[in-house]
Amino acid sequence: MSPPVVKVSIVATENTSPYLDLYHLPHGYNICNMTALQIRRALPSDASGIVEVLKSVVAERIHSAIDQAWTVEQETRYLESLSPREVLHVAVDVTADIVGFQSLDLWSSLLPSMAHVGQVGTFLLPEWRGQGVGRRLWNATASFAGEAGYRKLAIQVRASNAPGRGFYRALGFKECGRLTRQVIIDGVEDDEVLMEFFC
Repeated sequence: MSPPVVKVSIVATENTSPYLDLYHLPHGYNICNMTALQIRRALPSDASGIVEVLKSVVAERIHSAIDQAWTVEQETRYLESLSPREVLHVAVDVTADIVGFQSLDLWSSLLPSMAHVGQVGTFLLPEWRGQGVGRRLWNATASFAGEAGYRKLAIQVRASNAPGRGFYRALGFKECGRLTRQVIIDGVEDDEVLMEFFC
């Protein structure tokens, strides 16, 4: 007699059904995200884990305009410098490792005329992508943004990062411009696509 099939509800996408058979999970799928993943505001003591995620993304050379990860000291200073209207949320797995993060910064800390605009950035370890972690981070960030009085959020996404643009479109961001040949990494030019979201 075969063992019973246990089903876990997930957010369906065009490539998944609303349920996953635990005995036939997609390659690399981490079931821990269903039950133990925690989304919380980052602390300066999280700097090392955040930098490790950033190093992983930067090493791929295709998802971000960042071509060199910050040091732990730089990340610590950044976290300590965040204003009351800025935040970085981390996704923490069952072993207390940071598997992703999302930042919300003021678009400009110098111009009061743009105080209503924030800039978002999302970074996930490759094995945690496509599992709803980004959306859970976004839920926390969007809630914070509403409480902090933002009226608009913006993001710059590399043109070659089609999955990233698709992620932000699914959240409700709209493409609104393009910076041509804005990024050069390893001698390869890439555009950056501007996307915006009205709160």
